[in-house]
Amino acid sequence: MAKRDYYEVLGVQRGASESDLKTAYRKLAMKFHPDRNPGDAEAEHRFKEVNEAYEVLKDGDKRAAYDRFGHAAFEQGAGGPGFGADFASTFADIFDDFFGMRGRARGSGRERGADLRYNMEITLEEAYHGKVAPVRIPTSVTCEVCSGTGAKAGTKPKACATCGGQGKIRHAQGFFTLERTCPACHGRGQVIDDPCPACAGAGRVTRERTLSVNIPPGVEDGTRIRLASEGEAGIRGGPAGDLYIFLSIAPHAFFQRDGADLHCRVPISMVTAALGGDFEVPTIDGGKTRVKVPDGTQSGRRFRLTGKGMPVLRSKQMGDMYVQVVVETPQSLTKRQRELLTEFEKLSSTATHPESAGFFGRVKEFFGNRASS
Repeated sequence: MAKRDYYEVLGVQRGASESDLKTAYRKLAMKFHPDRNPGDAEAEHRFKEVNEAYEVLKDGDKRAAYDRFGHAAFEQGAGGPGFGADFASTFADIFDDFFGMRGRARGSGRERGADLRYNMEITLEEAYHGKVAPVRIPTSVTCEVCSGTGAKAGTKPKACATCGGQGKIRHAQGFFTLERTCPACHGRGQVIDDPCPACAGAGRVTRERTLSVNIPPGVEDGTRIRLASEGEAGIRGGPAGDLYIFLSIAPHAFFQRDGADLHCRVPISMVTAALGGDFEVPTIDGGKTRVKVPDGTQSGRRFRLTGKGMPVLRSKQMGDMYVQVVVETPQSLTKRQRELLTEFEKLSSTATHPESAGFFGRVKEFFGNRASS
């Protein structure tokens, strides 16, 4: 039976991005996974087909070869002599080997798994206290059936006959000797004659895992937490990638954060501002504190509460809390209230309103000087 086009298998266009490929793969892998379709031979076939297609298309070199030669690119001896489809990757291989940047050990068949990103939103209170948060992520894990080898139980991968287990083929071109990725084993140095039925020879399968993430007190918006080796499993027993948790802090109903300091605005009455008084405000630790307002307090004045802010990450230091009072102008006054305020205004003087008296005094002087000139 002829193989279906890999792009058709994943349901994507030929120009699909890596992100589109991964999204399509994960959706189909979850749909046709044998654990979700016990005893369904068609689902098992589709699952293997999806895995095979994704393994080729997610790799830039393999995808380029497939786009040019189709399935023939991965048959024994495909690619032919000379530069062929691997011409562009030939120089990349040389530089990778020379500078030691190749992520796969030569001839080992083992590839490091991809890193994963997980976005998590927490509250400001959780950022203050810290927490241990469970996260559930769908990811690739080592196949338990074949222990990550990719070979069927009772068998094991063997050295590639085309490259002798080196993963590369040397080609002489004039004065130069170039190396290119082996088209038979795709650089792994190993081939599997009898692949594991559970993972289709990939050595890993998709599972949903639950992990515990320790969030320390004092984390800020954008903090990144790295969980080593908790990313995707490597191919055929290769090392796993890392999992990166990116934190965001949800907006708070009362506080605004500036580093380790917290700010809040509290409206107070005109009477409290004039005569003095006090009020209670909540604190981020779950308690409350009393703020004393002296008489004659102006709108916008800030009061500092030392040590009532956020903890500094990995430190014993604490930020401060700043309470800014805003004098609220009375509204919807009754007749009696208007009478009292009118009487108060008549009894007012420059002593009761020094700022406004000084301002309008300067305004009067300004216009007087302009008129005389």
